[in-house]
Amino acid sequence: MTLAGAFKSSTLISWKSTGKLQQTLAKCIERTGVTLHSGKTATVRISPELAGEGRYFVCGSKLIPASIDFAQEGPLCTTLYKDGHSVRTVEHLLSALEATCVDNCRIEINNSDSEDQSVEVPIFDGSARKWVEAIEQVGLKVATDRGGNSYEKMAPFLNEPVHVWKNDSFVAAFPSPEVHVTCGINFSHVERMRNAGLIKGGSVENAIVCSASRGWLNPPLRFQDEPCRHKILDLVGDLSLFARCGSQGLLVAHMVAYKACTPFLSSMFATLI
Repeated sequence: MTLAGAFKSSTLISWKSTGKLQQTLAKCIERTGVTLHSGKTATVRISPELAGEGRYFVCGSKLIPASIDFAQEGPLCTTLYKDGHSVRTVEHLLSALEATCVDNCRIEINNSDSEDQSVEVPIFDGSARKWVEAIEQVGLKVATDRGGNSYEKMAPFLNEPVHVWKNDSFVAAFPSPEVHVTCGINFSHVERMRNAGLIKGGSVENAIVCSASRGWLNPPLRFQDEPCRHKILDLVGDLSLFARCGSQGLLVAHMVAYKACTPFLSSMFATLI
């Protein structure tokens, strides 16, 4: 059993019904854009999927579930890896799918290089806005299996506090009746700031992308606490990996992070035990 699997089956987590049925997209979504790390053009097609199938990526002939079991630490992005194939920068798309309650979907990605075994999700404006708008445009429907049966949506609930440190960053999670995230940043080149709030559908749209050498890669700050918003956006996407296939539900927890980086967040459950 993997470390992530051991954590999922431990007494730290209880899986409970949300009182809702699993959902999927009402229609297909297709968007094309430039990727952040490779600079290639990529087309993403998100299709409705049967209940119980969960969210998964299609890279050539390989299927990679959006699960912590396939998460791999990478530079400045969350990467899923399986059998020699990988998909990078998945956190913003997954955050949008989580926040808009898309529990089951098939995500196909085609880069400009059709032979590339490593594909990447387009960055767009550095936020999840494009994905949220696309999902809201086509709408959702109750997902059913091949026999027409609908499935209950389950969610993991934390039973006791947990915390993880890495260098001068930390994440702490506490049992809570609702999802509440607090993020603090103290970078030397960014004014110390803090952001706190409830995570609700559609609230993951705003984030910033910047480069020390090239400056702003998307428009200047839209919010005073935008770097914190970006970290929370990444966190929602990364925590969505901590789910059973077809039973997605954001971990009910209170998060605190200083100088947190996306690879650390995406791998924290894999290294927790």
